Amino acid sequence: MSARAITQPATTVPAKTPGKAALASFLGSTLEYYDFFIYGTAAALVFPHLFFPSENPTVGLVAAFATFGVAYVARPFGGMVMGHFGDRLGRKNVLLFTLSLMGLASLSIGFLPSYASVGMWAPVLLTLARLLQGFSAGAESAGASTLTLEHSPEGRRGFFTSFVMTGYAAGMVLATLVFVPLTALPKDAMMAWGWRIPFLASVVVLAIAYWVRTRLDETPAFEETQLEGEIKKLPLGQVLKFQAPDVARVLFMSIFCVMQTIFTVFGLSYATAHSGLDRTAILTINAVSIGLSMFVMPPAARLSDRIGRKPLMLGSIIGCSVALFIYFWCLSTGSLVLVAAASFLFMTVFYSGFNGVWPACFAEQFATPVRYSGMALGNQLGLVVAGFGPMIGGLLMTDGAMGWIPVAVFGLVCSVLAAIAVLTARETAHTPIDELGEPFHRGIGRERRAKERTAA
Repeated sequence: MSARAITQPATTVPAKTPGKAALASFLGSTLEYYDFFIYGTAAALVFPHLFFPSENPTVGLVAAFATFGVAYVARPFGGMVMGHFGDRLGRKNVLLFTLSLMGLASLSIGFLPSYASVGMWAPVLLTLARLLQGFSAGAESAGASTLTLEHSPEGRRGFFTSFVMTGYAAGMVLATLVFVPLTALPKDAMMAWGWRIPFLASVVVLAIAYWVRTRLDETPAFEETQLEGEIKKLPLGQVLKFQAPDVARVLFMSIFCVMQTIFTVFGLSYATAHSGLDRTAILTINAVSIGLSMFVMPPAARLSDRIGRKPLMLGSIIGCSVALFIYFWCLSTGSLVLVAAASFLFMTVFYSGFNGVWPACFAEQFATPVRYSGMALGNQLGLVVAGFGPMIGGLLMTDGAMGWIPVAVFGLVCSVLAAIAVLTARETAHTPIDELGEPFHRGIGRERRAKERTAA
């Protein structure tokens, strides 16, 4: 009898564990994306004036967007470092650490002095806090996806893991609910203290999410890997040795997330600065369209459990590629009704098909001993492009009513790269969890047989 067969009864998934894991991941993602959205909103609306004063408003805006993007540079490092410990020591404790780091970094931003108070120290401290946010986020999404996937029953992995990104939608809605009333404040009050409130309020989400995660068990798949002695000393080296093509595929699929940052951050700036639309109205439209996606992502992921991950992701990529052009054209018209309709089409209908499925799809590409490291590295390297999407958009935009076209073309190019990666990836929806990451198992088997031959 194999070791796997002997240990199986000890690692049976408790009936309530998938739901508890989904809730823990939902709350962690809510905090992560709440923090990212309030930063993106502040970068578009107030940070250029408070931390990057310049006679040229465009220079200040690009500088503020650069600090938004710099977090995505830190994310791969967070993914590599914490992914190593997640594969070595377990998913739960690493996720408790990353959650605390994200909350504390966001809280510190709320206390930062402005450029007028401390000069160049203000943007330096802001960038440092943003780097800590990025380091934490680089480990959070991969870890939450891995933890939820490994707690989920066969045939429903996509559904439960989709709550990782349902937390994204909740974080956006929560961030908007906090920010929208503040935009109605007098400008002096907003610049003096109003913008700090969303960052200070993140401590509430942090406390709830931390409490839930402390009550979650380690995943059965990881415990089984421990019992069978399959924990690797250098998981990152192992995943690059045996699954480097899968890391590359996840990287290029993750580039598609540039659609999200162009929509939420660059789109907000374009709508208010170039189309003259009311910022409160755009924030509200964004919150509604993303909020409604909370009700689309789980059904989309459940459908992927039946028909596969790839059809949903490809359909989403094609739909978003077209809808992005429609969205920017609607922004250029200045019609809030058209903008609301385009936002619903882009974010609620099409992007949800990708957003609800990728947490399971990416994690399923890798074997349990290297899952956290492999997903974190590929996902976070791809998200570097997404993080700098708003800044790239600002550089590509030209003058005139159709100046947004180069930005939409940039999104289209990213979509084509993502579609190619999806087409070449393995379909994993119906693969048992202990058989995921076939190239890794095949490579380890070859090494084991080679050692046996050498010993003989």
